[in-house]
Amino acid sequence: MKSIRIGNAAGFWGDQIDQPVYLTRDGQLDYLTLEYLAELTMSILAHQKSRNSDAGYVTDFPEVIKKLVPYLKEQPQLKIITNAGGMNPSACAKMVSENLLSLGIEDCKVASVDGDHLLPDLEEHQKANESFTHFETGDDFNTVQERIVSANAYLGASGIVEALNQDARIVITGRVADAALTLAPAIYEFGWDWTDWDRLSAATVAGHIIECGAQATGGIYSDWNEEIDLANVGYPIAILEEDGSVFITKPEGTGGLVTPETVAEQIIYEIGDPTQYMTPDVVVDFSHVELEQVSPDLVKVTGAKGTPRPDAYKVSMAYQDGYFASGTLVICGRNAKKKAEAAAKMIFDRMKIAGIELERTNAEYLGSGDSVPGVWPEVEEPFEIVLRISGYDSSKESVERLMKELAPLVTSGVPGVTGYTGSRVRPRRVLSYWPTLISQNRVKAKQVCKTIKEWVSEP
Repeated sequence: MKSIRIGNAAGFWGDQIDQPVYLTRDGQLDYLTLEYLAELTMSILAHQKSRNSDAGYVTDFPEVIKKLVPYLKEQPQLKIITNAGGMNPSACAKMVSENLLSLGIEDCKVASVDGDHLLPDLEEHQKANESFTHFETGDDFNTVQERIVSANAYLGASGIVEALNQDARIVITGRVADAALTLAPAIYEFGWDWTDWDRLSAATVAGHIIECGAQATGGIYSDWNEEIDLANVGYPIAILEEDGSVFITKPEGTGGLVTPETVAEQIIYEIGDPTQYMTPDVVVDFSHVELEQVSPDLVKVTGAKGTPRPDAYKVSMAYQDGYFASGTLVICGRNAKKKAEAAAKMIFDRMKIAGIELERTNAEYLGSGDSVPGVWPEVEEPFEIVLRISGYDSSKESVERLMKELAPLVTSGVPGVTGYTGSRVRPRRVLSYWPTLISQNRVKAKQVCKTIKEWVSEP
């Protein structure tokens, strides 16, 4: 039976930079996927593109491609699929092509896939009765419309499949559902029908398992012990077969582990209702999924069921929402917690004396249990506390003034203040999240597939 090996070497932008090389070198892959995007990432990329029309993509990816050139030459079957395109897939495709051409690869095709970017056409969609109501709170879109800075639909696998049909070896998308990076090559390789819901759901579960990288292979595993080698952790590989069978593994000789427990912890990550996990391509029922340890570091996944895809795409929007900053001091010695509480009160009192009251403030006493308040058992009085002061306000100047009140405590506060070195924290703009929906028939994936030379020669 035909099978394919799909390895994912990035669970977010900022994941281990050398893992794409390690996984490609050791994984015997047919497909390498790199999943970089999150809602916050899209907002950052939108901000970058607003200042530079050639920006807006994950800048790590063109550099990763340089490191993968030897393996692209040695492994002719290898294809790469990534959502590194972010807000600007075509600019990313052009940069990747320039890098490949400079290193001697010119005989393959690179595709960009977009269509998810809704911001230029929001008013047109609204005229077509798209309300963009906040789907969790029911709030009216008009309350934030003027402050929207990004709006992207979560597309499915269709644009990637079409790019593969056009012989693309590297596919760079904008915002697609994370699992679509794995589902698309399965549909392309096996010729599955778009209504074969159970097989689509099986591949979607596989994509969901590997999408966060090492979370499926022992990373942040709740039953961690010192014998689990995470310094050399192997990133996950999904083996998919034509009948919908799924196996999860990692490169031989790497650290971490693949067990029903590590896989199960990733399966329940961010799925909401396990009987109705909504994706653009299929609604997945996880409730009957079974995991079997076939051999060391090889887990078989069965039991996924699927029903028809929803009528709407999820849309991730971000809107400007004031300013935020957070700064820390270390308070040490006897009575550290009491001194930290007194220091926080001094900071807020001095703000009031100056006639400034922020919309929201917070003081945390890290070391006393404040990372998860009410969860940890009480401990003996600590001899050091990290005091973290945070503030939010629509006024950037007010937040900036709050941060100016931390350093003076070194000489005008409680004894035992340290940890203040470094530049003063600057306020940053807050981009808040607005989740909503749009009818699938209003959005269509668009793919452009060109040779490397065609991308490079484009003005």
